[in-house]
Amino acid sequence: MNDFPTIEDVHDMLDQIATEIPVEFFHKLNEGVVLLEEYKIHPESRDRQSLYIMGEYSRSVTGRNIKIYYGSFKNVYRGASREALYEHLKETLLHEFTHHLESLAGEKGLEIKDSQDMRKYREQA
Repeated sequence: MNDFPTIEDVHDMLDQIATEIPVEFFHKLNEGVVLLEEYKIHPESRDRQSLYIMGEYSRSVTGRNIKIYYGSFKNVYRGASREALYEHLKETLLHEFTHHLESLAGEKGLEIKDSQDMRKYREQA
């Protein structure tokens, strides 16, 4: 695959993935799933090994949403097949939905795992 799918194509993929997710998972996700054109680098990213943020779950006084960063996917998965990209999008979206559901339940299991993963990243030489 020479050309990375357009943002519209990725939006369509996310829409398709969303149809596979139970409607109950969207409860209280009042700001929905947002596909942003930019990429996002983790603040602790190293110069020689960029750590891209693929998606984020956000809560604020206005509500809850999931952000997916098109630019991050484009930088990390350029050259991947459409099928592989679809699977990476699905994995990311489900990861962020897990944060959402845990937030509703008052749980922090995935936050703890993400923190452990970041600790391992920091410890790498």
